[in-house]
Amino acid sequence: MSRSWSRPFHAVAGAATALAALAALTACGGGADAPAGSADAPVTLTFWAWTKGSKEVVDAFNASHDTIKVKFEEIPSGGLGGYPKIANAVKAGIAPDVLSIEYPQLSQFVSQGSLQDLSGYVTDDIEKKFLPGAIQLTTLGGRNWAIPFDASPQVFYYRTDFFQRHHIAPPRTWAEFRAAARRVKQVSPKTRIATFFPDDPTFFQAMVWQAGARWFRTGEDAWGVDTTDPASLKTATYWQGLIDDELVSTASSFSPEWTSSLKQGTTVGYLGASWSAGVLAGIVPEEKGKWAAVPVPSWDAAEPASGMIGGSTFAVSRTSEKTAAAVEFALWMSTSEAGIKARIGASTSSALPASPAMVPVARKAFDTSFYGGQDLYGLYAKAGASISPGWVWGPSTGATNAALGDDLGAVVGGASTLRHALKTAHDATVTDLKKRGLKVEDPS
Repeated sequence: MSRSWSRPFHAVAGAATALAALAALTACGGGADAPAGSADAPVTLTFWAWTKGSKEVVDAFNASHDTIKVKFEEIPSGGLGGYPKIANAVKAGIAPDVLSIEYPQLSQFVSQGSLQDLSGYVTDDIEKKFLPGAIQLTTLGGRNWAIPFDASPQVFYYRTDFFQRHHIAPPRTWAEFRAAARRVKQVSPKTRIATFFPDDPTFFQAMVWQAGARWFRTGEDAWGVDTTDPASLKTATYWQGLIDDELVSTASSFSPEWTSSLKQGTTVGYLGASWSAGVLAGIVPEEKGKWAAVPVPSWDAAEPASGMIGGSTFAVSRTSEKTAAAVEFALWMSTSEAGIKARIGASTSSALPASPAMVPVARKAFDTSFYGGQDLYGLYAKAGASISPGWVWGPSTGATNAALGDDLGAVVGGASTLRHALKTAHDATVTDLKKRGLKVEDPS
């Protein structure tokens, strides 16, 4: 039986007490009676994001709405300074109304008291518009903190011409992936099947998520933390073997080295996510028709599974007094045909909408000719349905990722190991949570 988004994520019921800020936040912001904008009282919202196509989405919204208008400001991506900018703006009381925040960082912003509780707006009818797992990832302590935008299940993209020429079948399992990686290196010694990205902790996190790891759990009054559980250690051992045997590239993500290897054909596969199709097509447009996508390899061919790499939401800042209008705008971006079309048309985004009703819209709007006209969204929908349930993002993602990222760089240099990186991430996470006054259930 395949794992499904529709199965419940575990251990979120106690998050209200584990996140000290949640109770206070219930009363923050505009509340459920905040005005949504009217002819007599029009509302102007401010919106910060870094994702491509955001300006065009705002333009489309403004062109179709009279009582709510949006002013857009592009900020650096989260990893390049966007999140500190948001945090500083909240502290200074000058944060915009609507914020683009990725799933991994949402819990951290909630625990810092930066966001509004949107439970009064996210009714049962609204929740039904989205994948259950997307709602669960935006729910803490039984309260809704953001509007999901996309889902980002893992996908394996590969060069069909290379695989066919050398009679290599697309791998269905990680055992087959290792065998295929060995074959790729054998027939073309300078070529690798894919890349382990040492600079991107979310890449490795998706791998352990897929394997069934649970790094964070919420108890009655404390966070449970364990980045060294059996699923994580199994994943670390597997990837350590690929790295040690030089069966995968270890170039940094989107670096000149990595993009050059794609152009030169010395990297013939990409372990990415649903959003990666548009990115890849933009990097090597000259390879149109030579790429295809398949489900990411799983540990058991009979039980496909996936983690997520990234994925984004729309949240409302604590200081906004225009909550109803902000939610209306966020929902329009996520659940309207016009919103989805505007983003894809401007950015060639291949993101899987978190709203299943928008998948046909995205399928029609995204040009799949680079992939030979393949039904990518049919693949993405199945991948989304196989996302391993139970994963909870903790409130110290920054500390976890910083420690993990530092050690991953040492791993590819031979100065550390993935198992050590997991322990380093664990210790840094526990230290950060305790430093911020949150209780921790530490199995170590």
